[in-house]
Amino acid sequence: MTVIAELLQGHPEIALFAALSLGFFLGKRKVGSFSLGTSAGVLLAGVLIGQLRIPIPALLKAVSFALFIFVVGYRVGPQFFRGLRGEGLRLAALALILDVTGLLTAYAAAVLLGYDKGTAAGLLGGSLTQSAILGSAGDAIARLDRGPEVKRLLSDNVSVAYAVTYLFGTAGVAWFLSRVGPRLLGVDLAAACAALGRGSGEDGEAVPCEIPARGPFLIRAFRVQGPPWAMATVGEVEAAHSGRVLIERIRHRGGLLEAHPDTLIHPGDTLAVAGNHDELFPLLKAIGEEVDDPELLAFPLETVHVVVTSKAADGRTLEELLRARGRGVSTTRLTRGGREMPLIAGRHVHRGDTLHLVGPKRHVERAALALGYADRPAADVDTVYVAMGIALGALIGVPALSLGGVSVGLGAAGGILLAGLAFGWLRSRHPSFGRFAVPAMWVFEVLGLHLFLAAVGISSGPAFVSGLAERGAGLLLAGVAVALVPHAVTLLAGQRLFPSLHPGVLLGACAGAGVSSAALEALEEAAGSKVPALGYNVPYAVGNTLLTLAGPLLVALIQ
Repeated sequence: MTVIAELLQGHPEIALFAALSLGFFLGKRKVGSFSLGTSAGVLLAGVLIGQLRIPIPALLKAVSFALFIFVVGYRVGPQFFRGLRGEGLRLAALALILDVTGLLTAYAAAVLLGYDKGTAAGLLGGSLTQSAILGSAGDAIARLDRGPEVKRLLSDNVSVAYAVTYLFGTAGVAWFLSRVGPRLLGVDLAAACAALGRGSGEDGEAVPCEIPARGPFLIRAFRVQGPPWAMATVGEVEAAHSGRVLIERIRHRGGLLEAHPDTLIHPGDTLAVAGNHDELFPLLKAIGEEVDDPELLAFPLETVHVVVTSKAADGRTLEELLRARGRGVSTTRLTRGGREMPLIAGRHVHRGDTLHLVGPKRHVERAALALGYADRPAADVDTVYVAMGIALGALIGVPALSLGGVSVGLGAAGGILLAGLAFGWLRSRHPSFGRFAVPAMWVFEVLGLHLFLAAVGISSGPAFVSGLAERGAGLLLAGVAVALVPHAVTLLAGQRLFPSLHPGVLLGACAGAGVSSAALEALEEAAGSKVPALGYNVPYAVGNTLLTLAGPLLVALIQ
């Protein structure tokens, strides 16, 4: 054991990656439907390895956390700023209610139980599963006018309290929102979400749910026999079927023609007809005889992820966009902030959303140009843009005010988060610069966060056991209160303040404001629908920001 300790003390990088490996292994194991989660797993693995008293450079923690928090802001930036206007204001207000209630509950519990600044911040971070608080609160503690030993103890207490309360913050909130939440609201969640899927839009209005040109393409060749297809233009035929079928190419007198809306169809022409199976199949006999014409059907299909940046497209419904811009394309998914949204015709689409389109190459490229830009698979990163954002964010966080002898400011974490929000929003408006490929973003976010957690766990390992023994039971009960009270208050307040808000959306908003992806997954499972995701993204963006900034505020408030 001594040999292992000396090896890891001399080579802390081995300890870090061992903590990552063990933590991911533990975090992904399931007991029934429960799993520890990778964040808690890596932190606890770090604590375990940290018993060997391995020194970890402070710079490593600062750099890894900077990468993580910038990507968080960059990813949610478009949703954050959209939440400050229009329809997003209700959802942003719910996030504000939940996060302020969480801050006040953590403050009250800390004062009642006599917790120090570090324990209070860790209690808030673990109960509301906001890992960023470990970095922002740690940054605030480092600026305190205290001795190095006191600051080290406070920093250790942040991670101790976080680890103790995180498990219930994850599993308990998921259970509460999916099982108890609908009862508090007095609704059958599955039935309410099924009704929304059958024909209600975001604001409860009745809308048609058939989305034009949706679903997998069928492409067949038919020889036209007579009216109503013969002697009509391509545009007239497509309009007669509400744009649900597409005439892509025509064989006329032995030659091949690209079909355009004004192209006239003649008797005996062979048409390459594309469309969704459910739309195209009933038309087969009405068109004419099906023929085998491989050359006619030999045109390329393309699948493209289109990021919406067009000002004209912002705020329009999915149905409106597809009717206006979607000739010849099918939409298979709509994602927002990395989360899949339900494909409802009345769903509003906003800048920063991603539409997953499939269809003939020329139509997909035309639609992508009209809606925004095609985000084709690539692993490149505009490193100048990203590094500049992190540097500017850190500079923003440097200034601080003195409040009651405590240095209060955004800190590096808060400044980098705000820079990420601004840079992500700018990228959604001007996609010609600032590319940050999704795979690269995943590496920055996941590796940055978990390297930080591993380093924190290893550093605080020696103090963890004594801290847990001293505060364990009381801290766990305090964590239950800080986890559940804000969600209960927000559900009841949301139902009273916004009675027209769909209950599934309201529950999803609570999951987002509490930055709990586990709770959203539990809600979607209980609802049998993705409707809760409609309320998740704006509160998630606002909640990430507010809770990260709440860490330093709580450090300042606790005496």
